[in-house]
Formats: sequence, C-alpha cells, structure tokens
Amino acid sequence: MASKPTPLSAKEESAYASPVSSVLHAGIFGLGMCIPERVLTNDELSQSVETSDEWITARTGIRERRVTDAESATSDLAVVAAERALADAGMDAGGLDLILCATTSGDYIWPATACVIQDRIGARRAAAFDLSAACSGFCYALATADGFIRSGAMQRILVIGADTLSKQLDWQDRATCILFGDGAGAAVLAPCAPGEGILASSLGADGSGVEAVWIPGGGTRAPLTPETLEQKANCIRMKGKEVYRFAVEVVPQVVTEALKRACLRPCDVSLLIMHQANIRIIQAAAERLGLPNEKVFVNVDRYGNTSAASVPIALAEAAQQGRLRYGDIVVTVGFGAGLTWGANVIRWNRR
Repeated sequence: MASKPTPLSAKEESAYASPVSSVLHAGIFGLGMCIPERVLTNDELSQSVETSDEWITARTGIRERRVTDAESATSDLAVVAAERALADAGMDAGGLDLILCATTSGDYIWPATACVIQDRIGARRAAAFDLSAACSGFCYALATADGFIRSGAMQRILVIGADTLSKQLDWQDRATCILFGDGAGAAVLAPCAPGEGILASSLGADGSGVEAVWIPGGGTRAPLTPETLEQKANCIRMKGKEVYRFAVEVVPQVVTEALKRACLRPCDVSLLIMHQANIRIIQAAAERLGLPNEKVFVNVDRYGNTSAASVPIALAEAAQQGRLRYGDIVVTVGFGAGLTWGANVIRWNRR
C-alpha cells in the first residue's frame, strides 16, 4: 500500500527552498513491471549469428534478455505491469483519469495501445493515448503526466513504458539482434506534497539524427510492399557508433539541466536510473557526472535494451531492492531514436 504524502518539515522547507518547492507536483505512488518468461542467452544467439557470449558481454554488458512468444503483444505485458502498479498503489483502475503508454511497438499501427490497456484493466472513465519517443518515452511520459497534474487537469495517471522490439528485429543482423529485449513497466502518479515528487524535467530532440536508429519501412513514407519486406525495411536499423557518441554526450547534459531546474547538483543525486542500453554508455555518463557506481542502477545484463520499458523496469526493481528511500533525489534519464532525450528529477515521496 502506498504511503500518504507527508508535508516537508520546516527544516526541510528551508534546506530545499527553491522556485519549484511551492508548486504541486506529481508523485509516484505505485510501481509494477512485467517481463516475459523466455530467457534468450548470448550463447543461444551465437548459434544463429556470428557472435559469442564474451563478445556481446564485453561490448554491451548484456548477458541475456527476455523475449515474448509469437502470440503475445505489447499490451499483454503492459496490462500485467499496470495491474501490479495499481495494486502497489492501493488504487482501483476505475479511479484513473488518464492512461499514458510510451511505446514504439504497439499492438496496432492504430488505435493506441493505451486504449487496449484501458479496456482490459477496466479503467472506464480514463482518457488514453500513446506517446512515441522510443527509448526516451517513459521520461517524456513522466514529464507529460506531471504537467497534467500540475495544471489540475488530472489527478490519477497511469504511466506505462512497454515494448516488444523482438518482433521488430532482423535476427540475422548482429548489430541489433543482440541488444534488445521485451518488457513493460508502469507507475501510478498522483498529486503529492510540495517539494516532493517530480521536481523538474528536461526534454530534447534532434531530428537530424532520425536515421541513426529507426525502422525505415511500414509508415506512410515507405509503406510495406513485397519489395520493402524482402529488404527487411520493417526491421530496426542502427548506426551503433553514432548512437554511442550521442548518448555519452547528451546524458550528462540533460541530467545537469534537469537538476539545475530543480536547484540541485549531481552530488545531490541519490540514485541515477538511466535507460539500460549499454553498460559502456551507463559507465561513461556516470563518470562525467561524477557519480560512483553505488549511485547508478544497472540491470542491462539481465534484460538488454527494453526501449521505453527500460526505465520503469529499473525503477520497479530499485524499489523492490530497497534502493528508493523517502526524500532521496532520484534521476531518471532516457535517450533514443528521433533522436530524443529526457530526464526527470524526483524527490522520492514514498515512505
């Protein structure tokens, strides 16, 4: 059961007085995650593409990932994560005002996967829409939900990050098939006490990098035809070196900017929860921010890159491990296709 938000003491108000401290914020009151049962190891991949466990682990930090079966869709994982988050928050789906699903691998081209989720969990009065910002999606969605709550337009919002990129892979392309896994994570947001919850966010994009990581076929620019299918244009393509350079540069910048907006510094961070794309990116970004290993959450070794699900899965696991304590400054940060990036600074509001 989620704890009720507690106002800051006079001492805390003085210590953390800032332009955001008197503004109503969105707090996280419930977390849930869902990963497929099927574990795909590096050794198994080495049987179909020219690679090895040692090669993948050394370059990415990934040892295994989870993949869905042929019958399962993104919403199947998202529904389970959503129901677990609602249970964690002690909330019924009927009380939700909005369901916001961050995904780039929805059940259908349209309608929104959020609408599928809304129906299946019984959130009859909730509005629902998808948000597409690839691996930055959950951070974008947190900022969006925070905006709704700050404005007073919404009170109870379910934010989901879910992707099944295994269904968008060319399993003969070593550059991509070793990286991605499937999963879903969810968070229940509601108003919390001043000075708690999401203190600030920073979002950005650079559309000139669209072709750095993308699926070129299947949209209105290049509809699916026998020719595009033969070319596997409906599968993920990525320029790994470009994405690496982009991520290592942008993550410290966006984290620093978000912290600045909250009148905080990197040394104030209790835990950094970064998009789990590659251990080298995580380590390089943390080093630039001056954060020691114990302040950086890592699970890329077990799940690989789960895209929009990466950050909420990490949040849920961090909570399970007791690494999110009341009053901690937690920073979530994502980066991905678009190119997009985003960070959220959160003063943890759950006791």
